Amino acid sequence: MIAKIKGKIEYAKDKYVVVDVNGVGYKIFLTTYALGKVAGQEQADFFIHTYVREDAIDLYGFLNMEELDMFELLISISGIGPKAGLGILSIATPKTIKTAILNEDSSILTKVSGVGKKTAERVILELRNKVADLPEGEKEGTVSDADAIEALISMGYSVTEARDALKLVSKDVTDIGQRVGLALKNLGKK
Repeated sequence: MIAKIKGKIEYAKDKYVVVDVNGVGYKIFLTTYALGKVAGQEQADFFIHTYVREDAIDLYGFLNMEELDMFELLISISGIGPKAGLGILSIATPKTIKTAILNEDSSILTKVSGVGKKTAERVILELRNKVADLPEGEKEGTVSDADAIEALISMGYSVTEARDALKLVSKDVTDIGQRVGLALKNLGKK
């Protein structure tokens, strides 16, 4: 199994990059956030999940182990395949997903194409105990930026721009409207 790839980015498409490692090009599927982060870079370093089927061997790349761990937890659930797992990680950080699972909030999961309410509830039921032991998940009262990111995307910003702008907003500001407003100010400073 391939666990990590580091090499030169040959080219990037909508959902994947091709990374050249000593003359061999690896097609690696990425989240929208990861694609935005590596855009314009010559070199890249990804943690890899190798997904083997009868008709294909696909590589899914992540910028850090936290994303890879969450992806592997998500695809362990019946009804969540690699594309849905990438979709979920494209709209929310692993920390946000853990928080949603602990708070039994399925709204983040159902925003992804192909994930309905029943599948989202199954994810929460099956992963609740697995993510409870992880330190990144937080109980009620924490700020989830999924709605704010969605609002900024609808205004024409990329997932990467939205996440980076929201990182600069204090977590003390819990109102989504205020968070979006402050993120827009941060985006205006660039």
